[in-house]
Amino acid sequence: MQTCLPSDLRPSPVTPGRFSRPLTRIHRNLSGITMKKHTLSLLSATLLTLLGTSADACTGLIVGKGASADGSVMIARNEDFGVNNWNKYLAFRPAQQNEGKVWKLGNGLEVPMPKAFFAYSAIRDWDATSSDPDGKYYEERGINEFNVAISATTSAEVNDKAQKADPLIEKGVIEAIIPTLILPQAKTAKEGVELLGRYVEQYGAGEGNSLYLADVNEAWLMEIGSGHHWIAVRVPDDSYAMVANGLRIHGVALDSADVLHSPKLLEFVREHKLLDNADPKEFNFAKAFGVIADPYNVDREWLGQKMLTASHPQPTRQAQYPLFMKPDAPIAVQDVAKLLSATYDGTPLAGKAERPIRIDRQLESHVIQLRKEMPKELQGLIWQSYGVLAESVMVPLYNTLESYPLPYRTGSDSYSDDSAYWQFRSLTALASADPDKYLPLLRGVWSKESSKIYKEVALLDKSLKQAYASDKATAIGLAADYSYGQLEQTYQMAKTLRYKLMTDLTKRTEKKYSPEEFKKIMSL
Repeated sequence: MQTCLPSDLRPSPVTPGRFSRPLTRIHRNLSGITMKKHTLSLLSATLLTLLGTSADACTGLIVGKGASADGSVMIARNEDFGVNNWNKYLAFRPAQQNEGKVWKLGNGLEVPMPKAFFAYSAIRDWDATSSDPDGKYYEERGINEFNVAISATTSAEVNDKAQKADPLIEKGVIEAIIPTLILPQAKTAKEGVELLGRYVEQYGAGEGNSLYLADVNEAWLMEIGSGHHWIAVRVPDDSYAMVANGLRIHGVALDSADVLHSPKLLEFVREHKLLDNADPKEFNFAKAFGVIADPYNVDREWLGQKMLTASHPQPTRQAQYPLFMKPDAPIAVQDVAKLLSATYDGTPLAGKAERPIRIDRQLESHVIQLRKEMPKELQGLIWQSYGVLAESVMVPLYNTLESYPLPYRTGSDSYSDDSAYWQFRSLTALASADPDKYLPLLRGVWSKESSKIYKEVALLDKSLKQAYASDKATAIGLAADYSYGQLEQTYQMAKTLRYKLMTDLTKRTEKKYSPEEFKKIMSL
């Protein structure tokens, strides 16, 4: 399964492809807020070939703590795919002690088994257990108990020259296993980068990828460019990084303390002439290993930077856009959600660009916040949506939440009434029957609900800090209760909206009868 496929991915034999604790409900009141208690199969290369050219890909954003509105570090991404019906489950992985000597990951990669796993949250594919008996496959994003967060990945194409020099490896490190591999082991974001780098060097990578790692102090953009070479750059605190599906890292000094990379990277690039002039002070990893200047990718990079830094206008379709930029105003979660829902309407690329950020094949979107000013257990907050973000709502999931309502843990790739994914995703599908009428309706409802939730969380955070000082367990429980309740509430709202859309759609098919015709029909 390749969740975030590049537009022109050419499948190869080494590229895996994807059809790419119940709790009692309680009610409490804290400062006026009502609290509620809280696969995938590897398909054939033939099938991937059929999907590859039509599949859409992910878009991401990394925000440094000095560039955010509240001092938090943020990593965010749309998880997009080439088909609409791919259900996602929320999951929590408790800490565990391990006895086995070999850890076999879902794609077949085998590494030494760590002595213990840290606890972490995840969102996995509905059929992950068909590839991994434990279901730890394509977990996409999460935060562990040390408040280390990962979002993986925005897939990127490896150019032919780099692929020939250092081929991708069958059963190597791929998107499907990265969060599973790193979240149970890393105590800091930098440690996660270094650990993943060692895995790539020793076992090889099966894909080109960009991924984001963060903790309460810093965020890193890491890119895998070939079978064994990688690079990572610390995002400046006062800046953000806008990421589409091309490798992005360029203009960096390889000897900087804020840059990590595979051994002998410069020598490898020079030996295989991957760059005409490999400058260690202005190193261009993206050009050496990836494909630059692809409108499919650079259009989205331009759009994101235009939205966040309008004061610095840039021409469309440059070969490469700045890796980091400073925003015109501090970036809030609302701003990230707006960016992840963006189209080219009102811009010079309207009607020209192939691939907007908002597409109808989004499976889920997430914004992960790491808030240093909060108590340790409450520092991690995942804003999670299902389906198409523009027609959905982001629900705040405190990292203390360890169980999820059943609708978020059920369903398949076929529609069902009991699945949260399908309730949210079906709204966009139904609205497509009359987008001019229904899309504004959906967006209006969820915009109002989102505004309410943002205000509640700001108020709740203050109350949780106070509660934590006197009763740690109570504060942790209240945070989980709130998240659980919001999941239930928004799920019910989605069902109600679906009922209303279905009712209105069926009315549209009614024939207008004369009084005489109607009387005759009713007398039958």
